[in-house]
Parts: sequence; structure tokens; C-alpha cells
Amino acid sequence: MENFAQNITNMPILVLAFVGDSVFDLYVRSHLALNALGKVNILHKKAVSLVNASAQAKLLSSIKDKLTPEELAIYNRGKNAKSVAAPHVNPKDYSIATGLEALLGVLYLKGENDRINELFAAIINDKL
Repeated sequence: MENFAQNITNMPILVLAFVGDSVFDLYVRSHLALNALGKVNILHKKAVSLVNASAQAKLLSSIKDKLTPEELAIYNRGKNAKSVAAPHVNPKDYSIATGLEALLGVLYLKGENDRINELFAAIINDKL
């Protein structure tokens, strides 16, 4: 298990964000499926409205003050990573979203699902 933790530490931050993007998407869709009434197309539209750089940047404010120093360092690494946003995306929002996704990727790969649940609960209570 120690090697696995070392692999996570050595992974490029954008690879961790790649994983975290899916984690966030899964949590949002799971929450909507479990708590929302409506047809799939309505759930899909709601998910799309939440799983994008602009929405994620806004949602980060719900948890930023709850992050540990280690988590904040991971977030900052992701936020400061050199990546290219799509032309229709605000680059600042994209950077913030990448930081959030990197954090979620690390937590997920480390098996810290309780911590993801805790952070996601703060997001849900504040915005969803």
C-alpha cells in the first residue's frame, strides 16, 4: 500500500484532476439520482449545470475554508497547473475547477471516501 501512496504522490497533477473530474461527476449524479424527482433528461441537464468549470469554481467556496493544509497544497498545485481551458471557459474558473478536481482525485485514489463525503456534504448543504 505504501507504493500505491508513492505512486499518487508522483502522479502528474493533471492526471489526478482527470480522476477527480469523474469523482465529482459521479457524486453529483448520485446525489441527483437519490434526491431528485424527474426524468433522466432533467437530471442530466442539472448535472451538466453543476459539473463544469464555472459551477465548480463557485462550489469551491463552500469547502475552501474546511481544507487541511495538505489538501490546500494539493488544490493549489492543481489550480496552478499549466493547462489549456476550452475557448468558451473562463481560464480562472478552469484553474479553480482543476484544483478541486486534483484534490478529489488524490482523496479518491488514497481511499479517503469519508473525507470526500464530508466535503461533498458541505457543497450540497451550501449549493445543491
